[in-house]
Amino acid sequence: MKEQDRKFQKLGISCVAELALQIPVRYEDYRLHSALKPHTKMVLDATINTLQRTPASLQLELFVHNFAHTLKAVLFRPKPYMQHQFTPQTRMYLYGLIECKGGSCTMTMPKKVSESNIGKIVPFYKSALRSDVHRKLVHQTLTLQALLQEGLPKRIAQALLEIHFPQSMPQELTQEQKRALKYTELFLYMQKMQKKRQHFPAISVHANSIQKWMQTLPFELTEEQKQCIDSIWRDMQSGYAARRMIVGDVGSGKTMVILASAMLNAPNRSILMAPTTILANQLYEEAKKFTPSLKCILVTNKTKKKPLDAYDLIIGTHALLYRELPQASLVMVDEQHRFGTAQRAMLAKLLQSGEKKPHFLQFSATPIPRTQAMIESAQIDVSLITSTPFKKNITSRVIHKEHFQELLAHIKQERDKGNQTLIVYPLVEESDAIGYQSIEEARGWWERNFEGVYVTHGKDKEKEDVLLEFRDKGSILIATTVVEVGISLPKLSTVVIVGAERLGLSTLHQLRGRVSRTGLKGYCFLYTNQKNSKRLKEFCNTTSGFEIAQMDLRYRNSGDLLSGKIQSGKQFAWVDLAEDEEIVKEVRERLEALRIN
Repeated sequence: MKEQDRKFQKLGISCVAELALQIPVRYEDYRLHSALKPHTKMVLDATINTLQRTPASLQLELFVHNFAHTLKAVLFRPKPYMQHQFTPQTRMYLYGLIECKGGSCTMTMPKKVSESNIGKIVPFYKSALRSDVHRKLVHQTLTLQALLQEGLPKRIAQALLEIHFPQSMPQELTQEQKRALKYTELFLYMQKMQKKRQHFPAISVHANSIQKWMQTLPFELTEEQKQCIDSIWRDMQSGYAARRMIVGDVGSGKTMVILASAMLNAPNRSILMAPTTILANQLYEEAKKFTPSLKCILVTNKTKKKPLDAYDLIIGTHALLYRELPQASLVMVDEQHRFGTAQRAMLAKLLQSGEKKPHFLQFSATPIPRTQAMIESAQIDVSLITSTPFKKNITSRVIHKEHFQELLAHIKQERDKGNQTLIVYPLVEESDAIGYQSIEEARGWWERNFEGVYVTHGKDKEKEDVLLEFRDKGSILIATTVVEVGISLPKLSTVVIVGAERLGLSTLHQLRGRVSRTGLKGYCFLYTNQKNSKRLKEFCNTTSGFEIAQMDLRYRNSGDLLSGKIQSGKQFAWVDLAEDEEIVKEVRERLEALRIN
């Protein structure tokens, strides 16, 4: 291994651009000046006239050649090696703080500076290497040519070099330098993601025209649905196994894109995996309704094991992973974030045919910021469905303890109209740590005062049955965030979220998305003990999941996209995903151009 590679390895980097991101923590100005600058650190060309040792200090008298003047210097609590560094009648360069009082000046804690650094502004690094070794590595490897060879634009490379080789003493990073650091960080990150992307030949190179089928639907698909279907149509004909994530807001019509994909793939077989039996069942019912030409089957833990070869569209839960699956050229996963990476990979692997792989589409109802979508697109194709087939009419409002009677009156009014209410509590059982009631504390009151009260939560093994029974017979559903995704409750008009300030905005949006699914007038009440919450008020002013995802990003840290941990923790040292959308766009275009060339 070359010496340079060993040093790179010790620093945990693999290229010169990564070295450029390890910027100096401070600089020392070793340029000689012709006048003293009080209260400043400076370098002196000095001869030691006399040296005096005391128990607590080392005192020097210096003759300073660069301004022909005598000066005192003092080292407090000197280390043993310092005693031998300074000898009378020796000329050397010394660097330290100049302090002046009552007309006389002293240099405190002088340190010896090597002649090779004189006349320079010297950077210091927090590094796994010794500072002088790190500096030497920077001098040897960090060049304009090296940065250009790694793909960075010239102006970005020049701005990075200015940080490491400044011409004047830097005060703080300029806007251009900060931009260069953000650009470089994103460039390296997205490049890594691009390299992780693998292209495999597809099991099938075929896609139907589905214009006639689309005309048989009882509604017109939105433009974004059509664009998304068109992208999938092109994917299927490329010869490579598609890897696309379709991200749509709550109620944006992803189900129709799922069914359209199965129609594009016909007569080849498609497999669709959903996270819950309820959701799988809903998708199965929709498939029977809108794609009657496809022979469909539902597979859950409760279905009998029988051969699946005769079916065009197999819809199931994770039970699919434990079945003998026939060859399929299209695999789809709904609510992909509810499955682990290993489960998604397991499904794709089950259907792999030698080197060839099925097309793989992932669907998600959790909107992501455009910035994140652009970054993810380096590794996987991303389609966003930001509009909904019909505008939801939901009133959102922050409420407090004093509004409780008003809330009760609203719930009763909705009940009398035949509508349902969902009340989401932060905990199942009592806790001193949170100033809100839990489900177990609150349920008795609701059950005494209302009929048709149903209760469920994440640990409840019967939750799917409870949700189904509530859908048909209930008035009030008391739950935790377990109802966040999936289940369609057509009569649900109101959601009350207790301790709303404790949840991320995206979770609040998912919960709000449970109401007004069928055009019903909807209400979302955010109950909080906080007297003033700017974040919750902002949430009430928009219903766009993509805007909310962007807001969520501003209020949280960005997280790590490569490992999939997006909610907290900060992956980037310089990039702010909420603010740097323009830079992300620029980097993506640059990488695309480099890939084509």
